[in-house]
Amino acid sequence: MDFQIGLVIAGLTVGFIVGLTGVGGGSLMTPILLWFGIPPTTAVGTDLLYAAFTKMGGVYVHHKKKNINWKITGWLSLGSVPAALVTLWILHSIKTDVSALNAVIKCSLGWALLMTSIAVLFKKKLLNFSQKHSGDKFHSESKTQNVLTVAIGVLLGATVTLTSIGAGALGTVTLFFLYPILATPKLVGTEIAHAVPLTLVAGLGHATMGNLDLGLLGQLLIGSLPGIFIGSMLSGKVPDILLRNAIAGMLFFVGYKLVFMA
Repeated sequence: MDFQIGLVIAGLTVGFIVGLTGVGGGSLMTPILLWFGIPPTTAVGTDLLYAAFTKMGGVYVHHKKKNINWKITGWLSLGSVPAALVTLWILHSIKTDVSALNAVIKCSLGWALLMTSIAVLFKKKLLNFSQKHSGDKFHSESKTQNVLTVAIGVLLGATVTLTSIGAGALGTVTLFFLYPILATPKLVGTEIAHAVPLTLVAGLGHATMGNLDLGLLGQLLIGSLPGIFIGSMLSGKVPDILLRNAIAGMLFFVGYKLVFMA
C-alpha cells in the first residue's frame, strides 16, 4: 500500500484514545479502515496484528506494575486460542467468494460494535452491579469460576477472530462480572495480557489467508505507538466520562449503519 498520512494520523488518534481511556483498539480502528476503503477481510486481519504489537507494550508496563493475574489470563487463553483456531479453520474452509465473506464480516462487525458500545456506555453501572453480587455462589466456587472464564474465552476468541473487536471492552466487562473483587487495574492488565496471544494467533491466521497488508500495518504502527505513549501520560487529566460517552455513541452509530443500512 502507498504511504498515506491519513492512516498514520488514524493510528495516532486511536493510539491516543486507547492510552487515555483503555477503550478503542479494534472497535475504533476497523471502522476507520473500512472508511478508507480497505476490504473488510484485510481490515480485520491487519487490525488484529496491529492490536497484538500495540498491546505488547501494555503488557510490559502492566507486568512491571504487577497488574496482571496470569492465572486468569491462562484460563481465558485456554478457551480463546482454540476458539480462534477453529474460527480461522471455518473461515478458510467455507467455499464462498470474497464478496460474500466480506458481507458476513461486515454484519458480524456491526453487531460486535453495537455490543461494545453498550459495554462502554454502561461500564460503571455493570461494575457496580457485579460488585453487589460479589458474594454469589459462582464467585466463591473456583471450579465454576474457571469454567465460566474458559467459556468467556471461547466467545471472545470467535468474536475477535471474525471481527477484530471485543478483546478490550467486552473482555474487561465480562471479567468485571466474574471477578468483581479484583482491582480494576488488575482486570484491565489481565485482559490486555490475554489479548496479545489471542490477537497474535488470529492475526497470523488471517495473514496465511492473505488478509494482511504489511504496508498498512506499518503506517498504523508509526502513528499508534507514540499516540499510546502520549495518551497514557495524559490519562486521568481529561474527563473520562465525556470521552467514553462520545466513543460509545460513535461505535453505536457505526454498528447500526453496518447492520441495518449496509
